Amino acid sequence: MKPLKLLPAVLALVLVLTACGGGRQEAENELSICLEWTPNTNHTGLYAAQALGYFEEAGLKVSIIQPPEDGASALCAAGQTEFAITAQDTMAAALARTEPLKITAVAAILQHDTSGIITRAGEGMDRPKGLEGHTYSTYNGLIELAMMKQVVEADGGDFSRVNLAPYALNDEAGALREGITDAIWIYYGWGGISAEAAGLDFDFFYFKDIDPVFDFYTPVIIANNDFLAEHPDTAKAFLSAASRGYAYAMEHPEEAARLLVEGDSALSGSEELVAASQKWMAEQYQAEAEQWGYIDPARWNAFYRWLNENGLVEQPIPENAGFSNDYLPQ
Repeated sequence: MKPLKLLPAVLALVLVLTACGGGRQEAENELSICLEWTPNTNHTGLYAAQALGYFEEAGLKVSIIQPPEDGASALCAAGQTEFAITAQDTMAAALARTEPLKITAVAAILQHDTSGIITRAGEGMDRPKGLEGHTYSTYNGLIELAMMKQVVEADGGDFSRVNLAPYALNDEAGALREGITDAIWIYYGWGGISAEAAGLDFDFFYFKDIDPVFDFYTPVIIANNDFLAEHPDTAKAFLSAASRGYAYAMEHPEEAARLLVEGDSALSGSEELVAASQKWMAEQYQAEAEQWGYIDPARWNAFYRWLNENGLVEQPIPENAGFSNDYLPQ
């Protein structure tokens, strides 16, 4: 659940796979979705749809697969998987090209960006300006650091006075408690809930609360463009079943958490954390939107416009590029 980095290697992988004529030749109803990270409560709706037979009822045989290192979008663009999970910020490099990669965001898993900065409580870091003179563990991403700079300066601070250290943490709550670092970018649904479970006394602020332009979509489900063009009804069937899975996770968080843990052995032993995270996430999947998965064009475009205006992409991303609500249940 950590912010993803834009790696040139991902784009190189796409070119290699495409040059080799990638693309699975499988029956229309056999699909796969590649996760962007290890299984967590972002993915619960998919595991619920699988376990409860929603995909099967839609006439689909769906495989949920793990990604190679930062390669989910690359595999999807090359046709090696029909669907994948990524985030709007990490899609930017795929879209800001003379020939954009063949992916489209077709559903928002969460309706709002839940990321922000966690710090030890009571040390004045409950607001961006308070990070001055403290250490922030950075992924050294271009967009990441531009966002950090903007929120600190919007709060009247001087970003050059924030100490930057390479992110090298395994236990975020432990690193804060022991003073290894002072500030970490997390997604509250996992990192924040984990810190609560660890008993850490912490402060936290959301990026979207500092500047609404940072209320972009993360994570999202993307699809291969050729697949969407050739099999639109199958894509709609998949998203209809996924929508049912996320609706179940919203209505029955405890049971959905159990299905997630049963769906992947990597979560065995983390049942309490998964249950607590799932209870929190149940309110985030759809939030105030009229339906799960909807992507607001104004918010989508606002974030890419900010990237364009700040020179954070290779070339400008056009309005309304890279997403569609057409495949969601009507």
